[in-house]
Amino acid sequence: MNKQKCRKIIRFVYLLAPIISIGTLFVVWTIASRYNPTFVPPPIDAFNRLIGLLRNPISNMSILGHIGSSLNRVLSAVALASVLGIVFGILLAWNRTFSNFFNPLFEVLRPIPPIAWIPLITLWFGIGEFPKILIVFIASFVAIAINTYTGVKMVDPFIIDVGRSFQVEGRNLLFEIIIPSSFPAIFAGIRTSVGAGWMAVLAAEMIASRAGVGFLILRGMESADTPLIIVGMVIVGFVGALISLGLTYIERWMCPWKNNK
Repeated sequence: MNKQKCRKIIRFVYLLAPIISIGTLFVVWTIASRYNPTFVPPPIDAFNRLIGLLRNPISNMSILGHIGSSLNRVLSAVALASVLGIVFGILLAWNRTFSNFFNPLFEVLRPIPPIAWIPLITLWFGIGEFPKILIVFIASFVAIAINTYTGVKMVDPFIIDVGRSFQVEGRNLLFEIIIPSSFPAIFAGIRTSVGAGWMAVLAAEMIASRAGVGFLILRGMESADTPLIIVGMVIVGFVGALISLGLTYIERWMCPWKNNK
């Protein structure tokens, strides 16, 4: 068997693997639903519930409106967290004075789960839109700051030495060598922050909200509507995967050297 044929087989397996993975999930789901359809409704029930949501809005908002509401909160918070988290992580890794002052505070605060902030933020800012975005921001900021810090610290010293041999020092070394070399780690942090943001926004919407995917899941729990809960969970996974895929393509565009490895 020649190498070209082997490559074709490998590509076919790579294309088939996601289909097999998703298919296995549906098979396991179907089998589980036969034992207790009340608690684990079959996939067709969840699909019918999704169709019902498209026809009959909940809380005077369509399913797309609820998705858009949650997505707006997550993307707004992640965008702000990306800017501030990247700057914070770079300063933490690059500037010793900044690190000595802020690193102890950051190490104390970062283990606190975003959900733990919900009661305090609700007392401070009420139950409007800003508290929900703030909770998502906290969840996203930590992941981005940590990955940025790690990316800067793990830049190959050989690359830095090469830059210095060409008289690249100070800020030029940071912006021309350190930060570009840290892009993969930074993008990994942004992808992680999207998942953390979804978890945080669902928790925030379950506490006090009239719109969003978290609100739909809470409504399903209150009315014992298991298909609605599953629909909400599937929507979170699907939208989160699309965002992650989009970030992957952006990373390939901004880090072409990584694809050539």
